[in-house]
Amino acid sequence: MRYNKNMKNTKRVKMLDLSEKSTQNMTYMVQAITAKLKMVNTAALQSSQFSLDRYDDLFDLYKMVMKKNTFSPNEMQAIVEELGSLKKD
Repeated sequence: MRYNKNMKNTKRVKMLDLSEKSTQNMTYMVQAITAKLKMVNTAALQSSQFSLDRYDDLFDLYKMVMKKNTFSPNEMQAIVEELGSLKKD
């Protein structure tokens, strides 16, 4: 874990190193994706449903989602389907 030393505030803020494969990072990415897509049924996507074996795929999807500001309905559907395909069997 890294800390952001450039914060004006005296508190240190933990920065996640998403290049490290961990369940904590997977949880963060799943929550960030569902928040960005403004998904209503977030219970359908729990981070525990994803295997660390699919971490790189989830990380690629996370990076793609975070780069975009808006999504068409077709894009949102494709992202949700991709998340579904990454879930454990």
